Amino acid sequence: MQFIDLKTQYKEYQTEIDGAMQAVMEHGRFIMGPEIAEVETELASFAGAKHCISVSSGTHSLEIALRALNIGPGDEVITVPFTWISSSEVILLVGAKPVFVDIDPVTFNIDVDQIESLITEKTKAIMPVCLFGQMPNFEKLNAIGKKHGIAILEDAAQSFGATQNGKRSCGVADIGSTSFFPAKPLGCYGDGGALFTDDEELATAMKAIRTHGGTKRHHHTLVGTNGRFDTLQAAVILAKLPHFQKEVEARGRIGARYSELLRDCCTVPEVMDGNTHVYAQYTLRVDDREALQARLKEAGIPTAVYYPKCLHEQPVFEFLGYSYGDFPECEKASKEVVSLPMHPFLTEQDQDLVVEAVKSAIA
Repeated sequence: MQFIDLKTQYKEYQTEIDGAMQAVMEHGRFIMGPEIAEVETELASFAGAKHCISVSSGTHSLEIALRALNIGPGDEVITVPFTWISSSEVILLVGAKPVFVDIDPVTFNIDVDQIESLITEKTKAIMPVCLFGQMPNFEKLNAIGKKHGIAILEDAAQSFGATQNGKRSCGVADIGSTSFFPAKPLGCYGDGGALFTDDEELATAMKAIRTHGGTKRHHHTLVGTNGRFDTLQAAVILAKLPHFQKEVEARGRIGARYSELLRDCCTVPEVMDGNTHVYAQYTLRVDDREALQARLKEAGIPTAVYYPKCLHEQPVFEFLGYSYGDFPECEKASKEVVSLPMHPFLTEQDQDLVVEAVKSAIA
C-alpha cells in the first residue's frame, strides 16, 4: 500500500503529461518558456486571484513574498511553530524575526484569538499556515490585518484547492503562497511553487524578485534571486490541472469516510463550518502513537508524522528565547499526530484495511 500514490496518478494522466513534456523538449525553451505564462493564467483563474507568479519552490515563494512586502531586519512576522521549518526559515533569511503563536487544537491552525496580543510596532505580517489542507478563519485574519495595517501572507503549501465560504485558498489574503512539491495536492515532478495576489504593485515586485530583480533583461530594479519555475514542471502542472478539481473532491470524500469510520476510536480531523478540506495529510490524534505505528507497520500500512518537533524546540530557533511549555497545544499535537495513507486513488478496499488495522491496534 502506498502512503501517497503518484504512480497511479501518472498512469491515469500519462498521455497528457508525456505530451506536455514532449512539447517542451521540442520547442527547447526550458527556462521561462510559453508554458510559464499559460500555467500562471490557469492557476490565477483557479484560485480566483488577479495575478499568479510561478516560482522555483514553495519555500522560495514565501521568501519572495516577504521581500516584496519589504520585510527585513528589525521587523517581526507572526506565525506558528507547529509546521515545517520553511515558514519560519524564510523569515530569518530576510533578516526578520518570527514571533510564534499557539494553534487551535481542533484544526491545528493558528489560534486567531491570540494574535492581537502579540502585535507590536515591529509587526509587519501575519503568516497563517493552512496545515494538513484546511484554512484558518480568514475573515478574522484579514480584519486584524486591516485594523493594524499589516499584511496577511497565507502559507497554503498544503491547502491549494481548499475553500472557505466559497473562496479558494490562495485567493483570500494579501498574498497566497503554495507549493508544487510532488506530494502536495497539486504536485509537479520536482520542486515548484506559486504566489497569488490581487495587488498590482506586489505582483510586479514578486515577478521582478523572481528573476534577479528585473522584469526585463539587463535592467534590475530590486535585489532579487533566481526563483524561476522550470518550464518542464509547468508543463506537468498544466497536464494535471484539468483533473485537479476531481482529485480535490475525491480527497474530501475519502477524508470524510475515514472520519466517519474512525471517529469512535480516536480523534479525527474536524472540518470547520464554511470550509472544505483537501487532506494533504489525513491526520489523527492518538495517545500512543509509537504503538499504533508499530502495529500498522506490521500490517503493511505506512504512516508518517507531521511534525514530531515544534520549531521553538529546534536548535536554530533557540536564540528566540522560547521554552518548552510556551506553546502547549503545539507541543501536545507534536506528540499525538499520525497521518494515514491519503491520496485521490485510495480505494475503499484499501481504506477499509487501514481502518480495521487502526481499530485493532487501538483496541
